[in-house]
Amino acid sequence: MEIRITTKQILLFLNILSWIIFVGVCIEAGGIIFNSVYALYKPTVATHFWNGTDLSALYAHDKGHFIAQTTLMSIATVMKALIFYLIIKLFYGKKFNIPSPFHPVILKMVFNIAYLCLGAGLFSLWGTRYAAWIEEQGVQMPDIHYLGIGGGDVWLFMAVVLMVIGQVFKKGIELQTESDLTV
Repeated sequence: MEIRITTKQILLFLNILSWIIFVGVCIEAGGIIFNSVYALYKPTVATHFWNGTDLSALYAHDKGHFIAQTTLMSIATVMKALIFYLIIKLFYGKKFNIPSPFHPVILKMVFNIAYLCLGAGLFSLWGTRYAAWIEEQGVQMPDIHYLGIGGGDVWLFMAVVLMVIGQVFKKGIELQTESDLTV
């Protein structure tokens, strides 16, 4: 008995997985933004911030640093949500065609995802360094993992990989256009 997994099945699985990740990242982004704003009105919320993270020491130290750190966290998380939104949009767009994958809309989407990965990586690294700087000031900060800004280097790496793939798609579109014109 042989089990065959088709491209259509793999794409369906990736679509479902993208939806699950998208919903999760949207919930995380909404939780961070809501808790950030709510903590400005009710400072005790900083004790049990998103994911149980305790940012009360940061809030007590300086409200401005609290806003800056949570803004960096929010921006990075929203960019991650936008990445998966574009991936989902790719699955539902009528331009995505397996027999003829090289299409200008796909190229634009690959570059947009690459730029969002670059942004998510830069804001994650910025947030990580900002948290480290705050810790050097004597303020106790939670682990970067709990802040949701860890792994900035991975997002930068993915941005570079997607930009290379985008260049390959660009060349593929040129070759496909040239082929269509010669026929």
